[in-house]
Amino acid sequence: MRKLFGTDGIRGVAGQYPLDPKTTFAIGAALGSWVSQHQLDAPPDVGLEVVIGMDTRESGPSIAAEVAGGLKSVGVRARFAGVVTTPGVAYVACNGPFAAGVMISASHNPYQDNGIKVIDHSGYKLPDEQELAIEEEIFALLTKNIEPFTAELAVDESLDKSYIDFLASTFGGRLDGVKLVVDCAHGAASYLAPELFERLGATVHRVGCGPNGRNINLDCGSLHLDAMRKEVMRLGVDLGIAFDGDADRALFVSRSGKIIDGDAVLLLTGIALHSRGRLAESDGQPVVVATVMSNLGLERALAAHGIGLIRTPVGDKYVLEEMLRRGAPLGGEQSGHVIFRDFGTTGDGMLTALRVLEAGTDLDALTRELEIYPQMLVNVRVRQRKPLAELHRVNQEIRAAEADFGDTGRVLVRFSGTEPLARVMVEGPTADKVKRHVDRIAQAIEAELG
Repeated sequence: MRKLFGTDGIRGVAGQYPLDPKTTFAIGAALGSWVSQHQLDAPPDVGLEVVIGMDTRESGPSIAAEVAGGLKSVGVRARFAGVVTTPGVAYVACNGPFAAGVMISASHNPYQDNGIKVIDHSGYKLPDEQELAIEEEIFALLTKNIEPFTAELAVDESLDKSYIDFLASTFGGRLDGVKLVVDCAHGAASYLAPELFERLGATVHRVGCGPNGRNINLDCGSLHLDAMRKEVMRLGVDLGIAFDGDADRALFVSRSGKIIDGDAVLLLTGIALHSRGRLAESDGQPVVVATVMSNLGLERALAAHGIGLIRTPVGDKYVLEEMLRRGAPLGGEQSGHVIFRDFGTTGDGMLTALRVLEAGTDLDALTRELEIYPQMLVNVRVRQRKPLAELHRVNQEIRAAEADFGDTGRVLVRFSGTEPLARVMVEGPTADKVKRHVDRIAQAIEAELG
């Protein structure tokens, strides 16, 4: 089991373990050793060099310098992209002469937190077994009396420029006359997103584009849509776009003020791709990949266009794995983390925004057929885990709910992977029915495991 790497890199409070100077230096050294060991398998144009990017947290520069110091200690160079998005680092790592990429970010977390994400030259996150090997080297280094040092870093502005050039090249038309409100969460997209949309001709009204090191995600961005929504309504613009701190996801607000989440994005972009014959087929049917949390309304709206919905466990990692397995070009999560595999290797908020704008600016019309079914999620604390098949009363309540809903609802009961919790999700035709069945299933879990 990995102890440092989670589902999205190494996370923690900046300055504290595992993001203290000694450990971040060891992370860089361990990554550098891994790069050196895999050099023989690398393409001929890839050298002993790692690209490092960061979001706007005040702790970012020091962590980047410590990681770069660790890389330098084992003879691996670091090139610094400065403030750039996570998908920007993935793009540069994949398309530049880099053995790997490192992103210093804690995504949607508050500024006190930070993280280190490692991306392979392929543009994908490292497989679990490679992260485990790097972890073992980190712990081995920490048992030694290593003296961490920092490496001096100067921003190479050509790196994020190449990424913005790429994004612009994926958009076939122009945005002349289109008016946008863009909320960058005072994060990694604060300078890049307005530049991209203005280059394509849009008029951009900025929200959350003044980072000071401590205001990232603070009452703004994709987790806090109120400020952007008010500006969209006040200014009467075509639509609003909100990113999270590292801009790997985007949510939208329509001209009328309607919130457009990841499910709605999957619908409107899925239909657009299907109309151009761009959705890959699985078992004879074009498909979109989403998680078990995507609303039943998305499944039904896609089905009306002859498009199937493939569900995976929660997590963009599982979505991507299924997309690769099926050759599917489109997948994502309700949170706005959407992957367009024809263009990128990871969720990319700015790329998602371009694909949405490509489909059109009238988001009310484009999502009109998406009927959102009431959905309720509750967590029940448990003292132990047992296979659900052994929980007679719980299964009885689940079957009762499924019989009541027929094909107009869904029930999902699963255990948390990190906490002593059972998660109960119920979706159905009315909020009253949903709440009644959630309560009954939760009570049954408490009775048998609480």
